[in-house]
Amino acid sequence: MRDVTVVTGLAGSTGTVRYDVETEDADGMEVRVALWDSGGSEVARGTGPSGELTVENVRPWRPGEGYLYELTVELWGDGGNKPADAYSLAVGIRTVEVDGARFLINGEPFHFKGFGKHEDAAVRGKGYDDVFMVHDFALMEWLGANSFRTSHYPYAEEVLEYADRHGIVVIDEVAAVGINSGLAAGVFGAEPFKTFSDETINADTQEAHRQAIRELVARDKNHPSVVLWSIANEPESVTPESRAYFEPLVAETRRLDPSRPVGFANVSGASPDLDVITDLFDVVMLNRYYGWYVANGDLPAAERALEAELGAWAERYKKPIVITEYGADTLEGLHDIFPGPWTEGYQAALLEMSHRVFDRIGAVVGEQVWNFADFGTVPGVLRVGGNKKGIFTRERRPKAAAHILRRRWQDFG
Repeated sequence: MRDVTVVTGLAGSTGTVRYDVETEDADGMEVRVALWDSGGSEVARGTGPSGELTVENVRPWRPGEGYLYELTVELWGDGGNKPADAYSLAVGIRTVEVDGARFLINGEPFHFKGFGKHEDAAVRGKGYDDVFMVHDFALMEWLGANSFRTSHYPYAEEVLEYADRHGIVVIDEVAAVGINSGLAAGVFGAEPFKTFSDETINADTQEAHRQAIRELVARDKNHPSVVLWSIANEPESVTPESRAYFEPLVAETRRLDPSRPVGFANVSGASPDLDVITDLFDVVMLNRYYGWYVANGDLPAAERALEAELGAWAERYKKPIVITEYGADTLEGLHDIFPGPWTEGYQAALLEMSHRVFDRIGAVVGEQVWNFADFGTVPGVLRVGGNKKGIFTRERRPKAAAHILRRRWQDFG
């Protein structure tokens, strides 16, 4: 067998599993599939390289409850007493759709509560680690978080498998970050250059990007935890060239997987009156730092500006809005009578200000703080000991803001 694809559906108490099996050099052989519940009982069976299995009294996969069936696929030849090839796949039966400004899982409105994360930890550094993954999931459960974004690259497959089993929702992001000359020049001090041109981001870049999307979807398409594809983080999105670059990539993502919405993380400054690509996508994903990079130290002004912009997005697009980044750098243990930037009190107050705004904008269906934990960065003048926007330290000690989030998210409907 070369590949297996499943797409699931729900209608009342009945679930469906549509399957497609690609084979190679399998002339004259029969494909047999069976679906088993978690107790090992067979609930459906079929034959042929494609088809649909029906599950009565289905137990859906849902946020907070990662119930999984097992699909077994076997390739049988004439007269054989055992399969020539066999493969098993965990299957969570659920649906995902966008309905106006609502994001629905199993037909029910879903609100993203969670983080942008990194596979990074003290001592271990950057990379996947079993122990830290289990610990991070436990901390998210403690907070009442239900989701995260794989910023800014596909995480290890073990992470998605763990999310599948624990009912954690994932925004799965391709490794496409830095497609923005304005950020490079403004933040990193690089010489100004045009983002999209034959000499910079060009047709070769676009093809590499397309291939990265193909690989992401091919690897992660069967994970029930993955509900949304993010095909870029903070790209340039305000020029005709950016639209020409992204339009075919969005179409390709939808061709590869029509069952999931598609989005991208919009950069600060690409406001609804300037952005020219958001109409191509299903969900508005915004990285916004009001109170930090904008109106630093002036939370009342930040609150007014944030509400004005979110209201403009909601009015213009009438799509679900997920705040995929918000927060402030915070030095663990720094306190003051009047909390200012970098103090734990300021981070907590900034989050509370942001939450007031989110709650006033009906189209906001998600809030993912940047970042879950402090993380290492390339040494230089912009960071002291790495990025300090974590709700936890790099060693996973909670800052004051963690308790703010816990109180909010555990009581959130």
